[in-house]
Amino acid sequence: MNESERLNNVQKQRIHVLKSILQSLHEGASPESIQETFDEHFQGVSAIEISLMEHELIDSDDNDITFEDVMKLCNVHANLFKNRVTEPGEVSEFEKPGHPIHIMRTENQAMRAAVMRINRITKNLGQAPFEEGLLKGLSNQLDLLGQFDTHYKRKEEVWFPVMEKYGHDAPPKVMWGVDDQIRDLFKQVIRDLDNIKEVGKEGIQKSFESFAYEFNEMIFKEETILIPLVLEIFNEDDWWKIARDSEEYGYTIVRPETKWEPERVEFDTSGKSDHGTVGSESVGVISQSETSELPFGKGFLTLNEVAKILDLLPLELTFINKDNVFKYFNDSIPNEEKAFPRPASAIGREVKNCHPPKSLDMVLRLIDDLSSGKKDKESMWFPRKNGQFIHVTYVAVRDDDGSYMGILEYVQDIQPLRELRGMKRGLSES
Repeated sequence: MNESERLNNVQKQRIHVLKSILQSLHEGASPESIQETFDEHFQGVSAIEISLMEHELIDSDDNDITFEDVMKLCNVHANLFKNRVTEPGEVSEFEKPGHPIHIMRTENQAMRAAVMRINRITKNLGQAPFEEGLLKGLSNQLDLLGQFDTHYKRKEEVWFPVMEKYGHDAPPKVMWGVDDQIRDLFKQVIRDLDNIKEVGKEGIQKSFESFAYEFNEMIFKEETILIPLVLEIFNEDDWWKIARDSEEYGYTIVRPETKWEPERVEFDTSGKSDHGTVGSESVGVISQSETSELPFGKGFLTLNEVAKILDLLPLELTFINKDNVFKYFNDSIPNEEKAFPRPASAIGREVKNCHPPKSLDMVLRLIDDLSSGKKDKESMWFPRKNGQFIHVTYVAVRDDDGSYMGILEYVQDIQPLRELRGMKRGLSES
């Protein structure tokens, strides 16, 4: 028997064992009861390999294994990849309330429940004219489910940078692209709801079924590929930073009841980038004192004064350097009002890794236009559902000799300015 045949036989044996385990779960066995068997046969097998085997079994017609059965196996995956034996009554760190994985799983459960509620409503819609109460309930549930965008953004902009740090940059790119496809499918559902009289019950059911299928598939991928993979590679410092940065984006449907506190108390709280360098420049402590006055423009300011001024400007400021590396953002706007929330982990990342695949071409073209001198400035503007009207400006930053230094982005909600009428020349009442 050659090596290829041997590996093929090993794979078939593993699939047979996995099928037996999943069948046991389907028949009511507890995940704890099959942990030892799972560990024995899948030690050293990657999360992705196991997930592919699970997909093969789910897609097969010769068994009744379901998505729910595979979901039950997630903790078994996690225990294997954490390479630890949990004592009776002991809770793994990632299972504790407030831990990013616990949050992701709790949100996934809440989102799946919302999907099921929406399915029930669409089945009971009947024919036109539709009952107003049902349409209102459908609209409310879709508004609730629409919070999945926060779940996705947190995953894309907080989890993915840490994966890239460990060299896992392909899975994030693929998953981000699928996330955007799911967003587009959801937008179609909303359009069909707005035009329910034209598309009818069948139209809204069809668009929601298309969305729900891909949406549930993404939950499956998060639970069976993403989570086991990151449990293999992330350390406690990573999880602490992810928990910290998650606050910048908020949560979906359910808010964590408690703040996760890792068992270890000594860890890196600097908030500095894990990348160590930004382009060719070191990320380190600036030698000048924060109270030393330095020449800035037409005057002198201390570093502390500069920091405070930048954090008081009613703008979201972002700067990338000439090497297209994210170097700075200010913190003057409340998180819930930001058009583009930024986690601390974004510092030191390449710009191409900070944007979804569908917008990357436009981002790279903009950088090329500004860095080459073809343009000095570019502006965009758009309304948001929360009533804001966002104006974005990108400006090429150049040295005195004209050499390109990077790009400054500044973002402002100009809706209050658009609403101004008449004039105001005096002081407001205190």
